Formats: sequence, structure tokens, C-alpha cells
Amino acid sequence: MKLRTAHGKATVISAEQAAGFVKSGMWLDYGTSLCQPDVFDKALALRVDELTNVKIRSCLSLRPRAVLDADPEGEHFYWFSLHFSGYDRRKHDAGRCGYLPVNLGEIPDYYRRFIEPVDIVILKTCRMDENGYFNFSASNLWHRAIIERARMVIVEVSDGNPYVLGEDTGVHVSEVDYIIEGDNQPAAELPNPPATDVDRAVGRLITAEIEDGACLQIGIGGMPNAVCSQLLESSARDLGVQTEMMTDGIIDLYKAGRITGARKTLNPGKASYTFALGSKSLYETLHRNPDILCYPVDHTNAPHLIMQNDRVVSINNTTQIDLQGQAASESDGHRHISGTGGQLQFVRGAYASKGGKSFICLSSTYDKRGERRSRIVLNLTSGNIVTTPRSDVMYVVTEYGMVNLKGKTVPERAKALISIAHPDFREDLERQAYEHRLIPRGVSF
Repeated sequence: MKLRTAHGKATVISAEQAAGFVKSGMWLDYGTSLCQPDVFDKALALRVDELTNVKIRSCLSLRPRAVLDADPEGEHFYWFSLHFSGYDRRKHDAGRCGYLPVNLGEIPDYYRRFIEPVDIVILKTCRMDENGYFNFSASNLWHRAIIERARMVIVEVSDGNPYVLGEDTGVHVSEVDYIIEGDNQPAAELPNPPATDVDRAVGRLITAEIEDGACLQIGIGGMPNAVCSQLLESSARDLGVQTEMMTDGIIDLYKAGRITGARKTLNPGKASYTFALGSKSLYETLHRNPDILCYPVDHTNAPHLIMQNDRVVSINNTTQIDLQGQAASESDGHRHISGTGGQLQFVRGAYASKGGKSFICLSSTYDKRGERRSRIVLNLTSGNIVTTPRSDVMYVVTEYGMVNLKGKTVPERAKALISIAHPDFREDLERQAYEHRLIPRGVSF
């Protein structure tokens, strides 16, 4: 398929007219998070009985999707997500949503080389600016690549999303086929869960490893955000940011003057991200802010670019890790939870960075059906997906300590991970490690 080329003036039409272009069997693309259309979605849902086998690609749905709610049995529309939100997860549990395995930073290349067709892409954007561009807002990611491959481009314009600065942050009117009026509702917010005592304990251990001038990647969740809170109380200065997701925690550091980017090699003096989710205050800070730039995901997440900054610190959650160091961060057995996201790419980019460090963090235990279980295990839960291989894992952190697995033998890894498991599970884990010859008898470490 050839790249899309400029072709003329866009036409303003109604959402109902736009939805009328959809035919049975088509592939639609709703884009990601803040860019997912709402008015078009509702108009398309009204055609549910007229259509079959319409497949929709998406990512991180922040609001319920009208097309899915109008089709509870899945006879007309099917949803595919490149990374699950809580809503996507519930639809997957109901058999209405599938996952497309990805490294997030490679997705633009997938669209340009492997994913086809895109019959229609429909994106919520800011209104056209003075240069004729419809800004993607704080959700850059791979939208540029989708547009290049789409047979039809529709934008749903809205006043509710922030206008962000950066690179390839929008689509020019000459590439747009149709414009529809959005509902102008404010950008969807993602509540920040309060930090737990475990989160704060993990945060303190990681914060002690962060030096002046470090370049941060902070993942989603209570533990990574706890690191930001701890950094506010630390002496670390001149921090940089090259991250996938811009969070409220990072913005708090920026407002406190801790983030300057002065020691960055790539995009010096600027904080770099590819999408943002959080509070209204976060979006207001990003609006037309020249200090915080939004880039396509293959710029923020590519290991060969991440490593150009020195002292990169990558901080991500996992849900389970085995005694050899395999981190499973995206599923609970065969139940998909989230996605690979950028975890593996940032782990590799941070390790390749001069003085870089990557941290995989987790609470030592969790409760399931009233039973407390260890997140550090002999074997991963059957069906669990390995997000970060044992060969890539560097630091692992629980509330009971931190260990570095790089350069460690399998017995040393097992011993190290048992040492940071919950005390109630250590004896049993050690027994299992000996029984399965992960730790040989008669050898001390």
C-alpha cells in the first residue's frame, strides 16, 4: 500500500454522515486514549443492525464505547486493543475485545509495514490551528503512521483536549477527508491511586539510587508515582525526562523545579513523552508548554534513542516474577490485563545508557479470593506472559529490599529473589528451589 498523499480540501459533515461511510467487513481505527472519537462512536452505534464484522483497532479506552454497548453479543462490532485500560479488560473478560501483542515503540513500524488495511481512521483532535494542523493533543503515539496508511481520514474536532507542542503532533487539513464537530467534553481524567505503605517503601529504595542529572522513565501505577513523591523530598536535581507516559507525579517534579533536562543529550532542556493521562491540572500544564514536548512513540521508546541520554532510570511495575527473574507484567494466566507497553524497550534502553539503571518493582504479596499469595514464585502462573525476559531484568525491588540480577547465576538469582520475598514465603520458596535444582546442594553463595 502506498503512503497517503495530500489531495485537497476537507469537507465538514455530520457525525451521522461520517458513520454512513462504514461498510460491513471494514477495519476502522479509533486511535488511542484522548484521540478516541466520541460523537462518531455514538453515530456508528446507531447503525448496529445494518453492519456485520466491523473490526476496530484502539488503545487505552478511557470512556465506554457506544459501539460495544449497542452490540452486547458481538454480532456486529469487534474491538482490538494494543494496550488495555480497565474498560478494555472488562470487554476482554466478556469476550468482546482482543489484544494485539506489541512493543509500544515499534507500532508506527507495524502500521507502515505489516498492518493493513485501515479503511477509515477517526481521531478526536483539537480544532485546526493557524497553520492548518489538527493537533493530536497529548496522545501522539502512532497516529501519524495510521494516517499515512488510511484510505479515509476523519477528524472529530474538540475544544476539550489540551494543545501540545512537539514533533509530528498533528495532521494537516490537506490530508483530511472529512471534519465532524465533537462534543467538546473535557479530556478524560485518570485518577491517581493513593500510595500505600508498600508503595512508599519501594519508592524510598529506588529514590536512593537516583543521582543528579538522571533521566527518568516512570511507568503507570502507585509504585512509580511513589518514586516521584519521594524524589520531591530528596536532594536530586537537574533531572531529565524521556518517558512513554507523562504523569501527575512527573508534573509535580517539574513544578518544583527538579526537572530541567539540562544534562540530557537527546532533546536537551526538554521533557519528552508520547502520551499523557492524569488530572485536569496535568493537561493544563501540558497545554502549549514549550518545556514538555510530545513525540511519536518510536522516538520516546526506541532503545537506541533512549540510550543516548546518560544515567537513564527506568521504573516499571510487574505482577509476578519467577526465581530465575522472568517478569510477567501484563496477564493473570490467560486473562489479559494490560499489555507489554514500553516496559521491555525501556529496560533495554536504560541498561544500554551510560550509568543507566532499570527497576522492576512489585509488592511481595497480593490477595486472591481471600488468600494471600507471593508475587515471587518458583514458576509463573500457567498461561502468564513474560514481559521482560530474565536476561534483561536488572534491579528487582519489593518492600523487603532490592537486588540486581545482572551477572548472577541461576542459583544466585534464586537466592537474591527469595531474600526480598515476604518472610512468610521464603522457606517454602527455598525448599522449592532446592527440589528443582535451581540451587545446588553443597555449594554456598
